Amino acid sequence: MEKRESLWTATCEIEKRESLQEEFTEVDAVVIGAGLAGILTANMLKAKGIDTIVLEADRIGRGTTGYTTAKLTSQHDMIYDRLITDLGMEKALQYAAANQRAIAFFRQLVQERAIECRLEEKNASLYTTKEDKAKELQKEARAATKLGIPNTFLEKGDLTADKGWGLPFSAEAALLFHGQAQYHPLLFLKSMAEGLRIYENTRVLDVQLTGSATASQKLEKSLVITSKGKISARHVIFACHYPFLIMPGYYFARLYQERAYILALSGCPQVNGHYIGIDKEGWSFRNYEDLLLLAGGSHRTGENEKGGTYQTLREAAQRWFPNARERYAWSTQDCMPLDGVPYIGRYASDRPNWYIATGFQKWGMTSSMIAADIISSMIAQKPYEIAAEGGEVFSPHRFTKPTSSEGLWDDVKTIGSGLLREIFSMPEEEAAAVQPGHGGVVEYKGEKVGVFRDEQSALHVVLAKCRHMGCQLAWNPEERSWDCPCHGSRFDIDGEVISGPAVKPLDNH
Repeated sequence: MEKRESLWTATCEIEKRESLQEEFTEVDAVVIGAGLAGILTANMLKAKGIDTIVLEADRIGRGTTGYTTAKLTSQHDMIYDRLITDLGMEKALQYAAANQRAIAFFRQLVQERAIECRLEEKNASLYTTKEDKAKELQKEARAATKLGIPNTFLEKGDLTADKGWGLPFSAEAALLFHGQAQYHPLLFLKSMAEGLRIYENTRVLDVQLTGSATASQKLEKSLVITSKGKISARHVIFACHYPFLIMPGYYFARLYQERAYILALSGCPQVNGHYIGIDKEGWSFRNYEDLLLLAGGSHRTGENEKGGTYQTLREAAQRWFPNARERYAWSTQDCMPLDGVPYIGRYASDRPNWYIATGFQKWGMTSSMIAADIISSMIAQKPYEIAAEGGEVFSPHRFTKPTSSEGLWDDVKTIGSGLLREIFSMPEEEAAAVQPGHGGVVEYKGEKVGVFRDEQSALHVVLAKCRHMGCQLAWNPEERSWDCPCHGSRFDIDGEVISGPAVKPLDNH
């Protein structure tokens, strides 16, 4: 029977933390977000003597960290040949070395702290079932070798069970990275959160400079405004998945969000590693103890109005593993940078004491460790350990503000003017076509209104306009949520924020 919770959240309970109690407090650094990136950054700041508070809108690890497939790998799909071509050998080396070193740093932390998080060394494979894509994998193998990543390219004849191939179907070629790993992300996070000053259920609503943007770094401070109180901080780290401020940085123009779906199945064989398909379907496999994690169905957030993604996974599971039994089913959301590399470093040139960690794509495990190293080292003015070859490849400043930025901001203000709160209700006859258990966007009094009718025939009505930048929302029948196709904000049937960048609920009756 399906459970809409992840394997990780179901098997690890992290102690609840209280909300922020003080109306006003001061601290050296505020980390926004208590996922893996935020917790690791706070740990490294604490180790470097920086007094730090972590603020979390919900619960520790209940964002992407709690819904990942938890592969610790530098094998980030087909990336290395493209990095060499687009960014040059030096920056490609920075990216590869930092991710390889991040895996080693996980092992070191687990050993030093004796963390019971089921850390296992596993090989990671990219594979294709298409003959014409085998050459692409071979090209990627050559790029990985140039960058010092231990790998093996395997042709069809090598992909047999007696030679270690673990998938229930044949492939044309595979690229295997050696010495990768996997673990239980929340068991690890639970240990790393111990001893940190973390406030849960404390949503950050705004961050403001309290002095001139041109003030020296020694004097500049920021005011972090939350749903519970205010904090004055010298340093602010945005580790909240997707930055919720529209300006500065223009991150809304260079990030979008994707959703993917995962089943945890019992009654399946061990697959001897983790696998990611480079074909259109993109099936992903890995084991956790006696369960198999099958993932796929990726789509841009807000583009799933027909649903059916879980069903597609179930049909694939039945085809390959007819004796499988579904134990858990969940989805996850990832921030996708337009150029394929995370944004890690100073938030913007005119915010020298703000820092950003976002755009991890589907590789948040190693990217979080790299972000924690770069940001904590910047703040403490120490050399990088994990990004030792240099962090320039991750710099957010590789984005150039468009010449039309003033016009862009005018557009943003125009969109925002439509977000003024409007109290309205909808007569029953206007929503008669919406059946129990279904939702959709309808026109009512010149507004796009989101309507969901529950199984008791009660209507849940919201204004179908995202509170981030005013984009029209789409109904997600798979998860009964209102999703933004522009920047990925998600809201429940009553308009409460599920995930950002939006920080305010939808208008409703």
